[in-house]
Amino acid sequence: MTRTARLTRKGYRLRPTRPARWARLGRVKTPKPWRRKKPASGLVAEAARTPGGWVYEIDQDWLDDPDGDVPPEAIRGGWKVDDAGRITGEFVPNDKHSPPCDDFSALTDPDHWLGWLGDDPGQTVRDSIELTLADQVEGAKVQWLRFTDEPEFLTGGKPFPDDPNRIQVVRTGLAVQFILAVVQPSGQREVLTGVFSLAVAGMDEPEARERSWFDLGATMEQIRPLLKDRLFELDQAT
Repeated sequence: MTRTARLTRKGYRLRPTRPARWARLGRVKTPKPWRRKKPASGLVAEAARTPGGWVYEIDQDWLDDPDGDVPPEAIRGGWKVDDAGRITGEFVPNDKHSPPCDDFSALTDPDHWLGWLGDDPGQTVRDSIELTLADQVEGAKVQWLRFTDEPEFLTGGKPFPDDPNRIQVVRTGLAVQFILAVVQPSGQREVLTGVFSLAVAGMDEPEARERSWFDLGATMEQIRPLLKDRLFELDQAT
């Protein structure tokens, strides 16, 4: 299996193109406000830079850098900021906030055949991603993984020789966008975003060919057009 993650001495290196920030103004739903004793440290200075807006409290069980990519479920809620850049004391909790957890639903909810990935397709893809990361930094573990956009699926087949009304799958592939936290043995934790692609060809042959691509910092808009070519190249390989 070929993998394309690239590293610096300090760990995983993101490519220049990054997905849009998760924690945007207005992403948090606004149930009835309630009062919280005081904001988390660091938000007071952020409020001074956001007069008349909101600052968001991030659950650090999810991640260590609140200025990086943040999944909506990691946002505890928002503090209202007055026109002078001071936190008013009004706190609106995020009803989507939860403890760190995986979410494979973007991959598994679409009505597409994923039988080639076994009984638990989401876990199969997660395991493959974790293996890719561990190949680059020995002992690296995925803390949580969330698929965040509609995947791209491609499947090709041919009629069975003895039954032309039945189709035999001979090649298949997928690409899915992700955000995840990976923890190195040193305890360093990083949040990574990108697109993971997986393809299998020669499924009608004695030994199928499999390949994966780990495009850090990429988006589905960038990778979706590439999946067909990648699957074709794998199909032509011998």
